[in-house]
Amino acid sequence: MRSTKRLAAGAVAAALGVTTLAACGGSDGKKASGEASGSGGKTVTLVSHDSFAASDPVLKAFTAQTGYTVKVLKSGDAGAALNQEILTKGSPRGDVFFGVDNTLLSRALDNGIFTPYEAKGLDRVPADVQLDKDKHRVTPVDTGDICVNYDKKYFADKKLAPPQSFDDLIKPEYKDLLVTENVATSSPGLGFMLGSVAQYGDEGWQDYWKKLKANGVKVVDGWEQAYNTDFSGSAGGKKAKGDRPLVVSYASSPPAEVIYADPKPTEAPTGVATGTCFRQTEFAGLLKGAKNDAGGKALLDFLISKKFQEDMPLQMFVDPVAKDAAVPPEFTKFGAKITNSATVAPDKIAKNRDQWVKTWSSLVLK
Repeated sequence: MRSTKRLAAGAVAAALGVTTLAACGGSDGKKASGEASGSGGKTVTLVSHDSFAASDPVLKAFTAQTGYTVKVLKSGDAGAALNQEILTKGSPRGDVFFGVDNTLLSRALDNGIFTPYEAKGLDRVPADVQLDKDKHRVTPVDTGDICVNYDKKYFADKKLAPPQSFDDLIKPEYKDLLVTENVATSSPGLGFMLGSVAQYGDEGWQDYWKKLKANGVKVVDGWEQAYNTDFSGSAGGKKAKGDRPLVVSYASSPPAEVIYADPKPTEAPTGVATGTCFRQTEFAGLLKGAKNDAGGKALLDFLISKKFQEDMPLQMFVDPVAKDAAVPPEFTKFGAKITNSATVAPDKIAKNRDQWVKTWSSLVLK
């Protein structure tokens, strides 16, 4: 999976480049010295997909608190970044890996790239997102929903109700309107396919995709092209004269359309088909063989701290996992509340993912 690009977050992350930030100190709250045995000094390297971002004030606050400086090594989409860590298992490029999600989690765990660590503050994180809670090889950091987005103006002009469910997307009135991403190369593409598996079952999802193909679904390699080129409702799609008013993106995309618009509209130009969503959870873990083991553990504490969790939504357009972290008002005002997002158990994904992708490719791309 993962072209984990989220609207605007990718651009923010690219602008940050290699970033420095600080992580939380030890359990006694004192500044970490970084000089203890096995600490590896005061630099901690966070390996991540390209969309990792954090605000300067938060980074400076962590540096002042702990003395640990974190170098962020961005490594493409999450799938590519994870593959690199698997190839360098035992001699990792960094200390902590951030960005493996529930669709790739089994691959990371089966390859044994993480050292178990129970991060401080996990009692503030709901049990249903702690998918490795018995072993603590990874720490949940954020959640997000992959959903079909729609161009409000298009549907208003056509006097056509936008689709709200998987079933709606195969109806004749929505023929040739949807663009989605390649399941084999894209995070949202894979998530959308997994949503159909959850909706229609092990056999039914294949028939569903046959119908979706017959109804004119367009498939492109990644989110960037689908959202910012082909989708008529996004700022990028308008400039590119996109002609698809439906796109597989994120529930957080409408708020981002408002936040990054100039001038800002009074309402989001795009909406979310709330019955088409698949829940993503992203994790971080201490890499086995990390040179700065102590700093890496402190960084994991930091990633679920209230300060970072509340900073994260407007940096990476994801939802916090900490129950005490407030969601930005822009998410509430311009976003959709997703209460019925589909999920598939990680062990089931692990068992079937490769075959599902092959089957999907044979059904849809040929």
